[in-house]
Amino acid sequence: MRGRSVSDTRLKRKRRAALPCNAPSTRTARGLLPAGEKVKALMRLLILFVLLLAPIQAFAVNPNEVLPDKTLEARARTISAELRCMVCQNQSIDDSNADLARDLRLLVRKRLVNGDTDQQVLDYIVSRYGEFVLLKPRLSDKTLLLWGAPAALLVFGGLALVIYARRRAGKATGTRLTAEEEARLNELLGK
Repeated sequence: MRGRSVSDTRLKRKRRAALPCNAPSTRTARGLLPAGEKVKALMRLLILFVLLLAPIQAFAVNPNEVLPDKTLEARARTISAELRCMVCQNQSIDDSNADLARDLRLLVRKRLVNGDTDQQVLDYIVSRYGEFVLLKPRLSDKTLLLWGAPAALLVFGGLALVIYARRRAGKATGTRLTAEEEARLNELLGK
C-alpha cells in the first residue's frame, strides 16, 4: 500500500461497516450493479431486442399507387389482400414488393377506376392467372377435392380407428399356462 497509511485503510473499513445494509456500496458507486439490478437490466434489454425483431405489418403499396378516392383505395386494398403474389406465393400482393405484385396492384386499381365491381376485378384476374392467384380458392368443381380432402381424411381416419379397435377387441390376448409351464415358472421364481 504505497502512499496510504494503515490508519486510512482502517478508516475506510470502519466507514463500510457503519453503512446500513440498504446504503449504496462502493461497487455501485464505481458503476457496477448488484446481481438483482443486472438481471432487471438484462430483462429490459431482452424485451427491447424482442420488440425490435417482432414482425411488423408493412404494406408494399407505394405512395404513387394510392388512389385519391378513399373508398376506391379501400376496395383496392380489400381485393389486393385476397390475391396471392405469384412470385412470393405466400403473401398477398398488398404485402409483396415483387414487380409482378406491383403490376397486379396497378391493374386492380385501374379496373376499379374504370367502374368494375370487386367481383368483376377478381374474375378478370382469375381468368388471366387461374384459381391459384386467390389466397382463399373458391368452392367449385375444380377445387372440390381441395375443400373436401380434409373432411374425407377425417372420416377415413375415424373409420380406420373403429375397424382397428374392433379387430383388437375380438382377438384373444393370450392363452392360459399349462401345468408344466406353471411349475417351471414357480421354480424360476423360487416359490
